Amino acid sequence: MDLNKYKIPQISVFIENKKGRFYNTTRVLKEAGVNIRAMSLADTMDFGILRFVVDKPEKAYESLIDNHFIVKMNDVIAVAIKDECGGLAELLKTISDLDLNIEYMYTFVNNMDNKAVMLFKFEDIDEAIEKLIKAGAELLDKEYFKRI
Repeated sequence: MDLNKYKIPQISVFIENKKGRFYNTTRVLKEAGVNIRAMSLADTMDFGILRFVVDKPEKAYESLIDNHFIVKMNDVIAVAIKDECGGLAELLKTISDLDLNIEYMYTFVNNMDNKAVMLFKFEDIDEAIEKLIKAGAELLDKEYFKRI
């Protein structure tokens, strides 16, 4: 099984907690022709971590580096779940039963019929992919994010 096809590239940008920094990040992506598919922002008093899944991750990474942002690229997993009451709880129970450690997660707004998509960063991504597939979870591949 090719685990790499389920590894969704994610861009993390470390930004100062100052007016205009969030805008400047998205401006750079716009000027590079990069479309944001999912996004999460976590902040502290002094800085924030802005996480993106985009249609052109390499171009986003290069454009942000060229504009002097502190950028990291890593992988997350996208899991489609039932878009109904308890859908997330069901998936989280499976993850707990599989003894997988979630570092963080966020959602992705999409146009799948009756499905929601959750993005997960796991402690061990290969183990998570293998166990979730065996458990019957619906993992989306990286091509999905290029098609939409």
